[in-house]
Amino acid sequence: MENFSKNQLERYPIYLKYFKELEKNGIQEISSPKIADKLGYSQEQVRKDLQAISGEPGKPKRGRSVEQLISDIETFLGYRDATTAVVIGTGHLGGALLNYPAFQGMGLEIVAGFDNDPEKVGTLMSGKMIFSSARLGDLLPRLNAHIAIICVPAHAAQGVVDEAVKFGAKGIWNFAPTHVTVPDGVVLENVNLASSLAVLSHHLSVELSRKKKQK
Repeated sequence: MENFSKNQLERYPIYLKYFKELEKNGIQEISSPKIADKLGYSQEQVRKDLQAISGEPGKPKRGRSVEQLISDIETFLGYRDATTAVVIGTGHLGGALLNYPAFQGMGLEIVAGFDNDPEKVGTLMSGKMIFSSARLGDLLPRLNAHIAIICVPAHAAQGVVDEAVKFGAKGIWNFAPTHVTVPDGVVLENVNLASSLAVLSHHLSVELSRKKKQK
């Protein structure tokens, strides 16, 4: 099985969004040079990325079928196999994730939320029931949720992750601002907003400095 880098995996949803826009506009075929020019990647990078997941080669001077590319990427990313998830911690961020409609198009169905706030427990948020975090062990197996989305404060994150794994979660999507660990056999993806902001801020600073020197 081919190994895919994190950067490579992160490009596929960008390709997918672009190809769906093309399909919506009635465009049936697209070439690697046009993709590269639109998305700012090198032609070689685009060719390698698409060859790695596509079952059909491109046609000379015509490119690849947009419909086939969408199918190949959605299959590769698992978007066509629905995965259930719960959100643990339904504050501002957790609540926003519960209300994010695009997840269904990515094969992710959030079935419930968990929280310690008694004012939230027993209410609906974006149509999803909010349960007490104390019921995680009882309900997680019954909900058959494969992914636990962690949106709790940093000090509580590891304990919540341990509980979720103990009761059946096979994937942890961690939005808490801290490092957590999981045992072998459990998939962990950390979303580090601070790191992302640091990269953005650095590039912005470099760009602003460059423009000042040009004046």
